Amino acid sequence: MQQTIVAIFNKSFIGLFILSLTGCATFSKDGGFSDVQSSTQQYIKQKPVWANTDALKTESAEEVSKILKKPLSQEDAVQIALLNNAQLQADFYDLQLAESNLVQAGRLPNPSFSMLYARTNGDYTIEQTLTMNIFALFTMGKATAIERKNFLAIQNRMALKVLDVARQTRNAYIHALAAKQSVDYLKQANESARSTYLLAKRMREAGNWNALDEGREQSFYIETALELNRVQNQCLQAEEQLTRLLGLNHPSAITLPDRLTTLPNSDSDLKHVNADDFSKRLDLQQMRTNTEALAQELGLTKTTRFINLLEIGPARILEGRRGDPVKRGVELRFEIPIFDWGTAKVKRADAVYQQALLSASNQAIKAASQVRAQYSQYETNYAIAKQYRDEIVPLRKKILDESLLRYNGMLMSPFELMVAAREQVLSVNRYIESLRDFWLAESDLDMVLVGAPIEEKGSE
Repeated sequence: MQQTIVAIFNKSFIGLFILSLTGCATFSKDGGFSDVQSSTQQYIKQKPVWANTDALKTESAEEVSKILKKPLSQEDAVQIALLNNAQLQADFYDLQLAESNLVQAGRLPNPSFSMLYARTNGDYTIEQTLTMNIFALFTMGKATAIERKNFLAIQNRMALKVLDVARQTRNAYIHALAAKQSVDYLKQANESARSTYLLAKRMREAGNWNALDEGREQSFYIETALELNRVQNQCLQAEEQLTRLLGLNHPSAITLPDRLTTLPNSDSDLKHVNADDFSKRLDLQQMRTNTEALAQELGLTKTTRFINLLEIGPARILEGRRGDPVKRGVELRFEIPIFDWGTAKVKRADAVYQQALLSASNQAIKAASQVRAQYSQYETNYAIAKQYRDEIVPLRKKILDESLLRYNGMLMSPFELMVAAREQVLSVNRYIESLRDFWLAESDLDMVLVGAPIEEKGSE
């Protein structure tokens, strides 16, 4: 009878072992990166690349070098960042880590072999056992489902990371180009202020100008020089930020165009957002996936609260002389829930799940608010930039033209003409700033429709 039981068990044990081998999860060819690519391609034209082989690294480096041979457009800047940003490339390995956990969850623990050997005056005691945690077989399906949810969440997070790097790159590009354009115009304003001040100084020395007016011209010249220094530093900082995002060694590798993209002609050319667009955000999908995984984990915790170890396997025992018959049997080992009934594990898992549930609800409320607020900012910045373009800059030009006519007719002093010229240049510079703010608002709007910016979430 005992031999029959052992034989049946041996067959079952072998069957379980074979099942564990045939049911092993395997690694995909690209670690799930193709799913990240397809997710991001819905929102941006550029294609992220995970350069995790020497061939891909070489190919990416050649593509970056090719793009940098011409003046850098905003779209090309984003493409370089997705090819060459070292931190982004490092983050992609989270996919490999998550997939490793998924594959590991689909594999049973290795069998354990133990042996006891003792000898006394020619008598032997030899015990050999081969055990396997069959309890893991019953929980493997649920554990695999949990890790699959976690893997999907990591894929979602990586897609969001790619889109956020694209947003940061667009914003850095806009800042750098706007600062470069402002530097050019402020140089004109500073040169105009310098000419006015030198003229006022000579006329003051000749007795044809009073000290008060000379002081005003000197003050304006100093202020424009300080403003020029400030904007030049802003330009340098913006270019360095762009350089870091592109993964380059020096800003000299970048050639920027002369000016920002022009403002859309009318309100009809603006983006339009529906009230429910926020529901498609990747961060909300990620939180939903995480919450579902935690719900499954809570169920697994409740299942294993009493016993999470059940090992069984065949045993061979020899007691006596070498030639004595070997006893065969089965070894069974499991935990006895005397001191720990698993209530703490269940309470902890339930608390984590409830936290995630409430956080997901709060994030949905914030998402709707962020979309509304950012769209209002987008419309407001457009209205300001449009007013500068259509009214303020043309008006300043008209004032300058009228001042020039009066100056030619000897009805206006050269100082009044120079003031009008300075104001016209400064109005153009303020238009550049408003144009910069509009494109930044559009970039942030594109991002807020996809998910909250990474640094914003981290600062909360």
